[in-house]
Amino acid sequence: MSAHFFETAARSAIGLVRQGNEDSGFVSAQLIAVADGMGGHAAGEVASRIAVEVLQTLSPTLISPEIDEDSIEDLLMHSLHSIDSEISVVTEEEIEKRGMGTTLTALLIRDKYISLLHVGDSRCYRLRGNTLEQLSNDHTVIQELLDQGAISLAEAAEHPQRSMLTQALRGDGDVTPVLQMYEVKKGDRYLLCSDGLSGVLTEKEIKVGLKKSDKDEAVKFLIDATYVNGAPDNVTVLIADISDTSTTSPSLLGAAHD
Repeated sequence: MSAHFFETAARSAIGLVRQGNEDSGFVSAQLIAVADGMGGHAAGEVASRIAVEVLQTLSPTLISPEIDEDSIEDLLMHSLHSIDSEISVVTEEEIEKRGMGTTLTALLIRDKYISLLHVGDSRCYRLRGNTLEQLSNDHTVIQELLDQGAISLAEAAEHPQRSMLTQALRGDGDVTPVLQMYEVKKGDRYLLCSDGLSGVLTEKEIKVGLKKSDKDEAVKFLIDATYVNGAPDNVTVLIADISDTSTTSPSLLGAAHD
């Protein structure tokens, strides 16, 4: 059994513009995830729900002490192929859902390590002491241009392709996920969020919210702040503190909860 767990607070909200919620989330004591669906309301919510439900199903295996670390990496990668395959089945059977897809950003805590699995532009941040660090790298056209030095941050904010993804789970088998490992450190706080948060608030504003000692207050502050700024997209916020014990019960959020 893992010596460390996640103590979580989480919420998913529709926002002020969208007609429905295409975000999904999953929280448990050792596995948390956020998925942001795309392809129109009816399709996007299906894709994100598939993503978190596959992880929920795999969760007992992923946290089993009988599974070694090498196998964990394989299982996490395999989970993405399972999600992609399920999306493919739906799009083949239901023409109106073709073109749907989802991001996925997930954290798994086992023993001394945290695994970050990431596809798309949902984000993972870590607050360590007074330092906020974005651990995930957006799979977007904009991020590629920024990495190349082709545009500035100011130009990126106004770029017409700022929402265009270079990677997502779309059922086409064409995905190169990122799997990163981090050492567990007591006192660290993690944030998983859809771009409904990170695309609206600055990193400084996110940090102010994350520094609130009460996790539920932090979640409320961050979601309220997106509404003050017009909440143009669905917004999902998962905050997880590292703990020796956990009262977190497995639960689904957003489209997966409906």
